[in-house]
Amino acid sequence: MSPSTSSATPNPAELPTGDVPVITRHGEESTDTAQSGDCVRVSGVSIQHTPATKLWYGQVRNKPGYRSLPHHHGEAETGGFVLSGHGRIYYGENYSQYTDMTEGDWVFVPPYMPHVEANMSVTEDLVWLTCRTPENIVVNLDEVDDAALEGYRRA
Repeated sequence: MSPSTSSATPNPAELPTGDVPVITRHGEESTDTAQSGDCVRVSGVSIQHTPATKLWYGQVRNKPGYRSLPHHHGEAETGGFVLSGHGRIYYGENYSQYTDMTEGDWVFVPPYMPHVEANMSVTEDLVWLTCRTPENIVVNLDEVDDAALEGYRRA
């Protein structure tokens, strides 16, 4: 059996169930996934357009000076890899704690941990790959004022 080379977005009901690899071609990624403010997620592997049932894998992008809403990922464990840019994850009481990430850094975010993902550059995009199980769960929380996020500034 040869894999399909069609450029059309596949219908999940018609996808193979493990007998061939499923390729999501550049430009065919799904944007039908949970979002959080100015943090834009695009899935390459997910239940929206592949046979995956326990995995979400995609690209997350924050434009210069933009950030996510406060949120958590429910039961999902999250792993990320920074492709480019300078990111910061705010967490803890009133989002007063943070950790910075730059190109080549990996991050693990535990289930149910409220956080804000911010692009600390006002000139360059922050781009990272994210993998989450079982799916791209995003639970948006009450907004926090930019002034409460130490060092953060909008473009």
